[in-house]
This record gives sequence, structure tokens and C-alpha cells, in this order.
Amino acid sequence: MSAIDLDLLTITGMCRAYEPLLSAGHYFSHSTAAALYGMPMPDRMPLLPLHLSTRGSGTPPRRAGVSGHALTADDVSVDMVNGLPVVSAADTWCHLASQLSREDLVAVGDFLITGPRLPGGSRGPAPCSVQQLEQAVIRHRGRRGAKVLAWAVPRLRSGVDSRPESLLRLLLAGSGLPEPLVNDPVLVDGGGITLHPDLHLERWHVVLEYEGDGHRTSKRQFRRDILRRELFEAASYRVIRVTAADLFEYPDAFLERVHTILKDRERQGW
Repeated sequence: MSAIDLDLLTITGMCRAYEPLLSAGHYFSHSTAAALYGMPMPDRMPLLPLHLSTRGSGTPPRRAGVSGHALTADDVSVDMVNGLPVVSAADTWCHLASQLSREDLVAVGDFLITGPRLPGGSRGPAPCSVQQLEQAVIRHRGRRGAKVLAWAVPRLRSGVDSRPESLLRLLLAGSGLPEPLVNDPVLVDGGGITLHPDLHLERWHVVLEYEGDGHRTSKRQFRRDILRRELFEAASYRVIRVTAADLFEYPDAFLERVHTILKDRERQGW
């Protein structure tokens, strides 16, 4: 397979291939814009059709493999992403309210106000501020998805590293527990080391670490996870390791396990 063929399997490649057909006033939008921005979308979201929008009185694009949308002139702003005209990240988030669950909408919002994790541990700039998302939600009032957006905004948190971490936080909070702290600094090794667990249930001295496939397949990550757990446990923290199966396949059983652990911690005096 040639490099050109491989490029056409990516969302950027598909949009570049369509670019010569773009009419003036047409912009990539909705889940297509989300993919171009690198927003964390569910695996089930297909790359096709491409979503394009027009503002004002323009006619939405109508072509095979394209889903066209008409937006009023004051609905959106437009940015350039890798040379492509794309509805702004904040407005895209509002449009996703008609395509995503409310939990996944929070996960995307967490990403937008946090920024991507870069090699070495630093972060890239956040695509949006909370204020920009709030302003976009105000513009979106009365439109499809407005109620979902209103639910999502107060649940946005910065510092989240992945979609599963956002969904895990919402699952725990939805079960009646206090909302876990996100990437909270925790002192271990007699105060000489600061770790940042994915989630922290401070009252019980319990931390939760989500372990995706990278934690299993990378020897370096696997060794790092063992060391982190030993440091937490030496500092009297209870570590709960969470997998995709816990979160997506057996959430009820997982929650029962968490509540049992917390009851045990209370009996131990935490």
C-alpha cells in the first residue's frame, strides 16, 4: 500500500482529498472537526461521512460521503487546522452534543481545557478555556443538545489525561461517592516524592489508576506502574487498578468492588 493510500485512511487525508471540492463558506464540522482537532472520540464513531457546515444563507454541501449542515451566521467561528477550514473547537464541542453521550461530551471538554500530553510528560496548549466553552454554550441555547451541554459544563475538569479517566470519574461520582480529585498531588516516600494518581478519593486514602493497553504492552510502563503502586502502598494508600473491562463491560461489579474496599477502609479507621 502506498503512502498516498495510507494517508487516505486518516481523517486528515480524507479531508485533504475532499479539499478541492470545498465551496466558499463550507467548513469541516461536527465529528469530522473533532477528529481533526484530535478530540477523544468513542471508537464507534465512523470517519465517514465527512461532516461539513455552511453559515448564513449558504446551501449545505450535498455529495456522496458527505453530511451537510446549515448554521446561522452567528453560530460559529472558524479556524484553520493543518491548512483546512474547520469550525472552532468550542463550537465543535457544542455541535457534538447531538452526536455523543453526555459522558463522552464531558470527556471531550476535559481534553479541550487540559491540552494533550506530550512526550516527556509536558502538555501542549489547551485548545479552549472553560470560559470559551461557556460562551459557546450560551450561543447554542435553544438548539439541539442544549440540555446535554448544560449538564456537561459544570462537570468539566482540567488535568485529565484520557477519555477513560473522565468516564471513570463520572461513573464513581454517579454512584453516590464524593467526586474524586483529578491528578491530585500525593506525597509518598516520606514526603520526598510527589505522585499524581489518575483519581484520588481523599477521604479514604484511596487512589485509582486506569491501565490501558500501553500499561500492559510496554515493559517500561509496566515497571513504572509496579514502582508507583509500591510507593503508594508504603504511604498507606489503597491502590485500585482499573481496566477497560471494569469501565465498559462490568461497571456494576466494579462499583460494588470499590464500595466494598471503601467500607473496609472505614473499618480500618480511614
